[in-house]
Amino acid sequence: MTSSAPSRDLTFVLGGARSGKSAHAERLAIESGLPVTYVATAHIGDAEFEARVALHRERRPAHWSLVEAPLDLAGALSSAARAGHCVLIDCLTLWLANLLCPAEDTASNEAPAVPEHTLNAFDTALADAPGKIIVVSNEIGMGVVPLGSVTRLYVDELGRLNQRVAATSTRALLMAAGLPLVLKG
Repeated sequence: MTSSAPSRDLTFVLGGARSGKSAHAERLAIESGLPVTYVATAHIGDAEFEARVALHRERRPAHWSLVEAPLDLAGALSSAARAGHCVLIDCLTLWLANLLCPAEDTASNEAPAVPEHTLNAFDTALADAPGKIIVVSNEIGMGVVPLGSVTRLYVDELGRLNQRVAATSTRALLMAAGLPLVLKG
């Protein structure tokens, strides 16, 4: 490794719904003092969700760059990441939902498996990304085993995805009631 190689700076922020994970990740991006690219993974499917996304937009600084990446997260990260820059990905939960339940496939009751090459491409993009990277995801596996095979598949796949990202992160935080609990780093 040469001295010009970037050092790894990957922060993983996990939490339940309304735990404060996105707001905390945004604070971390602001506190970095770096230019920020916000990578949004949401696919807006209804008015209620559109209102949620609007609240996130209003909270973010207007000068941040925005990249919408509901499916090609690896490509978006590879394009946005650079030394002296911060990339905030919000969130893996929605990205995985987009992959498992494509918007155009509303009639299916069976969710497809996430292609391993898609996850591997994201792993590679994270490993190769220079600059500061902040990734947000939900922790949804702390409750009862859900009814329905599609929901169980989603919970299982998100748990595995979260483990992959946590394993490679330099820092991992679990948000609870707006408070960050340090898991790693």
